[in-house]
Amino acid sequence: MSYSAKLKKPVWHLFIPKTVTILRHGYSFAFLRSDLIAGLTVAIVALPLAMALAIASGTTPDRGLFTAIVAGFLISFLGGSRYQIGGPTGAFVVVVFNVIQHYGYDGLVIASIMAGIILILFGISQLGTIIKYIPYPVITGFTAGIGVIIFSSQIKDLIGLPMTHVPADFVAKYISYVEHLNNWSPIAAGVSIFTLALMIGLRYWRPALPNFLIAIVVISLLVWLFKIPVDTIGTRFGGIPSGLPQPMMPSFSISRIVELVPSAFTIAFLAGIESLLSAVVADSMTGARHRSNCELIAQGIANIASVIFGGIPATGALARTATNIKSGAKTPISGMAHALFLLLFIWFLAPLASWIPLGALAAILVIVAWNMSEIEHIRYLLKAPKSDQIILLTTFLLTILVDLTVAIEVGMIVALLLFTRRMVEISKARLHTDLVQSDEDDLSLHFKEDALKRTQIPDGVEIVQINGPFFFGVASLLNDTLDQITIPPKIFILHMRNVPFIDATGVYALRNFVDRLKQQGIEVILSGVNTNLRRILLRMTFQQKINYGYMVDNLKDAFVLAQTLVKSPQ
Repeated sequence: MSYSAKLKKPVWHLFIPKTVTILRHGYSFAFLRSDLIAGLTVAIVALPLAMALAIASGTTPDRGLFTAIVAGFLISFLGGSRYQIGGPTGAFVVVVFNVIQHYGYDGLVIASIMAGIILILFGISQLGTIIKYIPYPVITGFTAGIGVIIFSSQIKDLIGLPMTHVPADFVAKYISYVEHLNNWSPIAAGVSIFTLALMIGLRYWRPALPNFLIAIVVISLLVWLFKIPVDTIGTRFGGIPSGLPQPMMPSFSISRIVELVPSAFTIAFLAGIESLLSAVVADSMTGARHRSNCELIAQGIANIASVIFGGIPATGALARTATNIKSGAKTPISGMAHALFLLLFIWFLAPLASWIPLGALAAILVIVAWNMSEIEHIRYLLKAPKSDQIILLTTFLLTILVDLTVAIEVGMIVALLLFTRRMVEISKARLHTDLVQSDEDDLSLHFKEDALKRTQIPDGVEIVQINGPFFFGVASLLNDTLDQITIPPKIFILHMRNVPFIDATGVYALRNFVDRLKQQGIEVILSGVNTNLRRILLRMTFQQKINYGYMVDNLKDAFVLAQTLVKSPQ
């Protein structure tokens, strides 16, 4: 194999924002035009979302806008991703709501500042690369649980229930809904259903249009023109201020800090996970590479600044980041522009926001909750090994029935215990297999182990051998290996004879890696896949990713297939 020499760079290089790196290489007017168009598009999407997420978090809509402006600008300006869009997200709704309920908004400010400091320390300690090892079922479980909680919190405004207080407990919440169901408002429900139908219709018929904003504008005009008697931002919150508030610091005390430590770590954990997942997805969409530790530092600074200016916690927003990429963004300037456009919106259009009905914002959050519910991912994981299913269901149920912090902690503990059990089983299995192979077929074993040295590798073919269990971090190493190849190959052989086990997180990572290769026109062959791995991969629909059948028993067959594909790709 031919690899380029990888130059060792100083540690401080890991903390240089992408904005600085890109501007050093030159910034053209064409780039500026593309970034401004993308920034405006994302701002239009973010405007109603920011208000809706703030209301769902138990605070006022203006705080969501302050977050999108302040944190959104700093995350793009200081971050390690080329395309990241920051702001309030659904992942924080449950945590922020609970903190405000127990400690007030001042408590949230203190917890967020502490979380920001924790994120900065994580980045300085270079822990950004460690976060990727959190199991996929844990992430899916708590994300889906948050989606269920967001939907549950919006039923009051969706159907206009006359409730002054909604219980925080999941079961108690639904008991209370049933008790007040006789007094629901058909008019409020009609506004919500109309908004929901309009957004879904626009998504299918005109997906390029900003369906959230169009739906909000249309329903707000109808409420204003026909004086529809429903709760609006103006009737409940008194409207939106035309500008950012003055920065303010809370009063700290040792006792206050101690009681908010768990909340601070939860906010930091969610901000780190969500932002790095969003950056990874952006990389897979564009082929770029983000700087994870720089991103964590930017998230920390942005969260501190956000709450000082009256906002709430922020992180990388996956849907808005994807919109940014699809809208033609070239650099982090697009994210900074999105924040500035939002600032212009509240300067000039704040009075109009008073007519936005709360049922319409609740309808937006129903869409957000559906997107977070991870239905397809859950179906996918239910085909995974039983241990992954246990982690998924445990995290999901604890998220909705107990507490998000407990769900994450227990999910990680269960994952670690199951990981330990797997390692013991694998050690036993490998010892047994090695003894049998040594006695049974020395020549065959020798050929397989020495095949890379003794066999002529065809031109246009690259081979990577994996040794040990395949987990999420292995895919990162594969990506690094691919980036070091000077000339992209036509065929990529992944030799997996020494891989005894793969879990759902590994399959998910392998799928993403194969997707990246396919986008570059590179065919993938899996070689030496044992019976257990083959069964898991086929059950989790992996074979669709590798062109039906590019999974062979040994390296010799892989070479034969690779030669055939190189000569006649059709």
